[in-house]
Amino acid sequence: MPKPPLPDAVAEMLARPNHATITSLRASGQPVSVPTWYLYENGRILVNMDEGRKRLEYLRNDPRVALSAMDPEDWVTHVSIQGRVVEFVDDPDLADIDRIARHYTGQPYGVRDRKRVSAWIEIDRWHAWGRLKNAV
Repeated sequence: MPKPPLPDAVAEMLARPNHATITSLRASGQPVSVPTWYLYENGRILVNMDEGRKRLEYLRNDPRVALSAMDPEDWVTHVSIQGRVVEFVDDPDLADIDRIARHYTGQPYGVRDRKRVSAWIEIDRWHAWGRLKNAV
């Protein structure tokens, strides 16, 4: 798997509102994968979670993470990253989740009564397939 920086075509793919899954690790080491929204900015991935989510607990315990973003029109075309959370930031005004929600839906995030936490993921390695498989 190549290391960053990402080629332009891969970065452009990640910058779109793709279907995505994120995988974190339970304390036992068992991986847990769930769908997620994300933003790709300045070479890093931003995700945002309700403060009560188990995923947040898992990432605070072990910052290693994998994320796969799949082209909604052709899921074989995807980018998968391996990385680690390098920063957790409280999102008291819901600014980050609103940016992410607008990216996907064009609207601010609908749930306004729960605390949110953002996690910035630094990419260690990446893999692309489908139309991007030759983007090295």
